[in-house]
Amino acid sequence: MVRIVDLTGEHVGTYSKCLEEWSPEMKDAGDRKLLWYDKMKDRGLGVKLALDEKGVVGGMIHYVPIEYSPAEGKDLYFVHCIWVHGYKEGRGNFQGKGMGKALLKAAEEDVRSRGSKGLVAWGIIFPFFMRSSFFKKNGYRKVDRDGMSELVWKPFDEKAVPPKWVGQKKRPEKGKDKVIVSSFTNGWCPGQNLVYERAKRACRKIGDKVTFVTYDTSDRKTFLEWGIMDALYVNGKQVRTGPPPSYERIERTIIRAVRKLS
Repeated sequence: MVRIVDLTGEHVGTYSKCLEEWSPEMKDAGDRKLLWYDKMKDRGLGVKLALDEKGVVGGMIHYVPIEYSPAEGKDLYFVHCIWVHGYKEGRGNFQGKGMGKALLKAAEEDVRSRGSKGLVAWGIIFPFFMRSSFFKKNGYRKVDRDGMSELVWKPFDEKAVPPKWVGQKKRPEKGKDKVIVSSFTNGWCPGQNLVYERAKRACRKIGDKVTFVTYDTSDRKTFLEWGIMDALYVNGKQVRTGPPPSYERIERTIIRAVRKLS
């Protein structure tokens, strides 16, 4: 038995850690998602939780008006994240019980009631987190692709206009006398928040040969200027950040760039 409920204050802490507050890694993510939540809760953010028969939270979904997403469209909502806890550690494995399907259906009903003409999501073409195949099995179809990430949607209105990705507009420059570490951070994803906090900490430790620059892409103007929502660049070269690299790996990457200056 699955019960879908709206997020309340009781579970905000759990939600802000994507149900993984039990993980020591999440301490590195800081409070960026809470700050993002406080900013977005009055801008149309929707959050729903899936509870099992004992009332334990096993899954979550959150969605925003598309103008706060990495896509562009009109009168649409966008699913940033849908996640059913799947580890034995912590709260246990809740996958395979219909929570994901129930969460998605509840989100569709909610955004319909808000007047949305459709629900948009992103999915990865490979079989891990946020699989695009999951959405397709639930009636969504692909409208755009960027690398291994597909943009999918389910229109509710025949007049709805298909969304599309906002493409990257430019990339950070390479420093000459100092290494420039550029962190694009939106706040919605604890995994990306881990990358931001670890990179910032590494730069403080390495010292005056490094400049750490933050781009807050929760500001739509900043996001549209760059076309980048969450990413880490070291001297103009992107660091792959999914799954989040360890602090040690980020530190080594920056140190290597510093050594190349001399």
